Amino acid sequence: MKAKLILDVSKSLLIARWRQTLVAAIGVTFSITMFISLLSFMGGLNMMLDGLVTNRTGHVRLYKELKPSKIQPIDLSQKFKTHHNFVHSVKPKNERLEIYNNAAIMKAIKSDPRVKGIAPKLTVQVFYNVGAVDITGVINGVDVIEENRLFVFKDYVTSGNYIDLKNTPNSIILGKGAAEKMMANIGDIIQVTTTKGDRMPLKVVGYFQSGIADVDKVQSYASISTTQRLLGESSSYITDINVKLYDINQAPLMAKEYQNYLT
Repeated sequence: MKAKLILDVSKSLLIARWRQTLVAAIGVTFSITMFISLLSFMGGLNMMLDGLVTNRTGHVRLYKELKPSKIQPIDLSQKFKTHHNFVHSVKPKNERLEIYNNAAIMKAIKSDPRVKGIAPKLTVQVFYNVGAVDITGVINGVDVIEENRLFVFKDYVTSGNYIDLKNTPNSIILGKGAAEKMMANIGDIIQVTTTKGDRMPLKVVGYFQSGIADVDKVQSYASISTTQRLLGESSSYITDINVKLYDINQAPLMAKEYQNYLT
């Protein structure tokens, strides 16, 4: 059959019921438009979440996890060695969260050719004191230079300059949500209290916004030295080591390998 004849037949059929043809064309156009819009939205959302996960977190994180003792006193008794023991409500061991000998551990990790860089970190639970009200928060003590080099810290600082954390003693970059709760402006002095009752004034030098509102209402950043002074700890006190790799696919294997450093 000739192409011209096919086109003539098709045109005749379309024109014969042009209202139905118009409705069908509008329906198809609307469906395709919605499909493209939703696909673009999901693609953008995935990119944002991937950015938050891969940009703001290390591929491997070294920290001490609170766990109950695997060996209980009854397990050491020769009398009950052949018995089945059931110990309930076992509490975690009373030990510090500090990573001991962290300087040697970080030196060993830095020498690994698979590692792009490391960023030490110190996390502390605090209360932001606003008049008679205490707001729960978390302060992350970071190495400002390495945090920015490895995890593009400055891209999430929406106001102020991230380097002020290093240059200004006793300074803090507040999460945007926390700053709005406290009505704290850049340059203001806020009071922060640790869970042990130690209080310290900190100067607001910027706002941090991750894009997740619940996180920004709680999380803030300070330098490692400021956070150590807040806790009353020495300059060697570190609770986390975040490792950035050249190849993220090697993270599971390297995490098992680096776990031996904490034992």
